[in-house]
Amino acid sequence: MPEGGLEPPLCLQKRILNPPRLPFRHSGLPAIITDAPGPVNRVSDPLGPGVGGFYTLLLQIAVPEWCPGRCPCVDTLPKECSMSETATQRISTCTVTDAGPCLKKLRIEVPADVVTERIDESLDALVSEAALPGFRKGHAPRSLLKKRFGDSVRSETKNQLVSSAYSEAIEEHNLKVVGSPISESLPDAELEAGKPLIFEVDVEVLPQFDMPELDKLAIKKPKFELDDMAVADEIEKICLAEGDLEERESPEAGDYISGHGIMKAGETVIHDIPGAVVQMPKEAEGMILGVLVSDFAKQLGKPKAGDEVTIKTKGPEHHEVEAVRDQDLVITFKVDRIDRIIPAKLEDLLERMGMEKREQLEDAIKNRIEQRAHVEQQMLMRQQVASHLLKNVEMELPKRLTAQQAERMLGRKRAELMYRGVDQMEIEKNIAALRQASAGEAIRETKLFFILQKVAEDRGVQIQQAEIEGAIAQMAFRQGVRPEQLRQYLIQNKQIGTVVQQVLEHKALDSIISTAEVEEVSTADWEAFVKSQKDA
Repeated sequence: MPEGGLEPPLCLQKRILNPPRLPFRHSGLPAIITDAPGPVNRVSDPLGPGVGGFYTLLLQIAVPEWCPGRCPCVDTLPKECSMSETATQRISTCTVTDAGPCLKKLRIEVPADVVTERIDESLDALVSEAALPGFRKGHAPRSLLKKRFGDSVRSETKNQLVSSAYSEAIEEHNLKVVGSPISESLPDAELEAGKPLIFEVDVEVLPQFDMPELDKLAIKKPKFELDDMAVADEIEKICLAEGDLEERESPEAGDYISGHGIMKAGETVIHDIPGAVVQMPKEAEGMILGVLVSDFAKQLGKPKAGDEVTIKTKGPEHHEVEAVRDQDLVITFKVDRIDRIIPAKLEDLLERMGMEKREQLEDAIKNRIEQRAHVEQQMLMRQQVASHLLKNVEMELPKRLTAQQAERMLGRKRAELMYRGVDQMEIEKNIAALRQASAGEAIRETKLFFILQKVAEDRGVQIQQAEIEGAIAQMAFRQGVRPEQLRQYLIQNKQIGTVVQQVLEHKALDSIISTAEVEEVSTADWEAFVKSQKDA
């Protein structure tokens, strides 16, 4: 799959040697903290570029952050990495005060004698290794080295002391840190022999909350009823996916328009995508370059090859690309060509699949639908458990982490839809619609994340590498791609952590379902139940 987006329909790929990327450039890669000048797009990096950004990174290295979507291992909860001195060799003292919901302020002090000792040790190491012109290695005068390299020695020593002292503080007070630490005082803190090093750090920590009783929950499970219409619809989709392209002069609803798309906010170019593909909407609403436009059909019109159209819209408030959020966007699209998919004939499709009769295809499709139905049933039961947890657990949430959750929420939703076997174009339409969601959805997702982490911890839920591979294989099967192809896509787009988190959350929810009282209900009773929940 192309970087930053999903592949176009299969028959479009057959025409293009280098498949164009669909207009879904919203992989949401995390911002890299750097000392280079430039904008800092990270909510948790208020120190900005330069020295402040360096110290944010330094603290993260000392104790890596733990936050939604970044679980790199199979443990239920992360274990704080220990880079500090042993208990008998502590180099600092720390006081912790509450600074807000899930927010702690750490005041860390490294005593003057420790500072002096560490500076001297660094100078001693420099003296023994330095080789200056005119002096043998290890024989350069200490005073000369101190004069020439004193600032560098103090800077390096400060970095080491900050890292060790911060790690000590986290370990000593057993703080489960989430997100990135913030320190406004660190960049200005001077390291001088004979003086203590004092700095403050703000960290967000895991919220504390009580869990409700979870055994014997009442859960409804809709019965699976397979009808001939569902099988016929699936055959129609396969014929469409395996169909051929017919170039058109003017587009109609459902046709695909290939071209060069450029998105700007003011004079800033956000996306510049040659070979982008948009679908002519069947209704007023449509999507272009990852943004849902309410009057897309009206603005797009019926362009021909060589035409350039201009689309104006407002960026979603919670788009994961910061440059898009709440901005007045202008999108220009230069049309290269227009294609319509002509569905494959059934007899040709059977021949390609090595089948002789329609019944063979129907049997294979029924099996696929049954597997998908089982996934859907389980998903609906999980949703009931999640809803129960959200209603019955009260907690205060880390504010900065909640603000960051919008990006992770979209990644989680995309993985969920892929797992359920939703069509790729429909996935992107869903994601585009979700970007319009209010901040309340991010709050809900953050709250559910912490709850399910606690459920997993309390119930001893862990995941194995084989389960991750199995989840990717299932997603690949339902998307009609090879597992290794999907795995590579997830890695390139930094979404593999989302899959890990999804598997852990599914197992946590399933552990509750395993002790629940499940009632199987008819489709009519299920629809009545869903309506009653919406009205409640």
